[in-house]
Amino acid sequence: NKYLSLITYCDLHITVTQLGLVQKVREHLQNLENSAFTADRHRKRKLLENSSLNSKLLKVNGSTTAICATGLRNLGNTCFMNAILQSLSNIEQFCCYFKELPAVELRNGKTAGRRTYHTRSQGDNNVSLVEEFRKTLCALWQGSQTAFSPESLFYVVWKIMPNFRGYQQQDAHEFMRYLLDHLHLELQDGFNGISHSAILQENSTLSASNKCCINGASTVVTAIFGGILQNEVNCLICGTESRKFDPFLDLSLDIPSQFRSKRSKNQENGPVCSLRDCLRSFTDLEELDETELYMCHKCKKKQKSTKKFWIQKLPKVLCLHLKRFHWTAYLRNKVDTYVEFPLRGLDMKCYLLEPENSGPENCLYDLAAVVVHHGSGVGSGHYTAYATHEGRWFHFNDSTVTLTDEETVVKAKAYILFYVERQAKAGSDKL
Repeated sequence: NKYLSLITYCDLHITVTQLGLVQKVREHLQNLENSAFTADRHRKRKLLENSSLNSKLLKVNGSTTAICATGLRNLGNTCFMNAILQSLSNIEQFCCYFKELPAVELRNGKTAGRRTYHTRSQGDNNVSLVEEFRKTLCALWQGSQTAFSPESLFYVVWKIMPNFRGYQQQDAHEFMRYLLDHLHLELQDGFNGISHSAILQENSTLSASNKCCINGASTVVTAIFGGILQNEVNCLICGTESRKFDPFLDLSLDIPSQFRSKRSKNQENGPVCSLRDCLRSFTDLEELDETELYMCHKCKKKQKSTKKFWIQKLPKVLCLHLKRFHWTAYLRNKVDTYVEFPLRGLDMKCYLLEPENSGPENCLYDLAAVVVHHGSGVGSGHYTAYATHEGRWFHFNDSTVTLTDEETVVKAKAYILFYVERQAKAGSDKL
């Protein structure tokens, strides 16, 4: 019995000891698992926190750099708006003006004196296109996020531009004109209690040489994009000449009919259409057809006539719209012709009314942005934009922003081209 009790005690002690060891092993394994889980959770949290920056890192010349550009979320066929906004955000003088404007202030109640912004909950009377445009431009180059949602701006667009309500595809050029016109009108009425003229006077480079006024007094819109055309009409019967000066914010250029079958640069059937061909077609002497007879004041009846455009004043930013959409009997078709355009040194001197009064540098323009339409029709397809920022070219495709190169940009089938007047003297090839 003693021996049996001793054996039982030893077995029990060994069992207890083994259980203790197993428990210690379990606790150790649990601690390791907890440590691994904690480390993994911490790693994932760090990845999430840095996702915006990490997703915008790329290799340039073997070293890692960050893309500070921000994309714009597509709110439902709003690529037409996104492409225009990204292009305008890369026109430095225009963009800086809006970013330096004061934010909207509510002057009553507890929020008096604080900076606040328009939202959908504030009612219809508080919408401000200038303010929402300013906010959007401020967000695009902060580098703090991969994509910004322009829903507040789009809401204001819905309120003041009925043509763009809904989620159907729209014409980017038409939107740009409506946007610039409404910004111009709102700035004329004064923004945030500050007269537009007072703001313009703070920037003498905008106000000093600007004499182009569209629909009233000048604003930053006309100071940057405003030019003046001289329209000459000559009666073919009596030779009477009529001259008229028309302000413009952009020039719409036809693609000459002889090039319309040429869809790519490498296609071999005939020469490539160039931007010079489109500009020449716009400014060449043209005989008006029977549907456009000119009312001659000397003949006192409608007569056959010729028409010619001259540029009387060039703008600081020359916006050129290539007329890719035209109406047939029932449809609006697209002209998919490739048009060759220069990245630098677009020389506009030969299109001026008085070229001798302009210096050589004042007539040279460098490309700042390009809007491209992909697809077959104006009511379908997709819009993207290329733009240069601090010497690098970017491709803006809604929320996605990628670094690209000049070779890719020049191959694009441009729809809208933004050229900036050259300031510094630098040698380059002219168009």
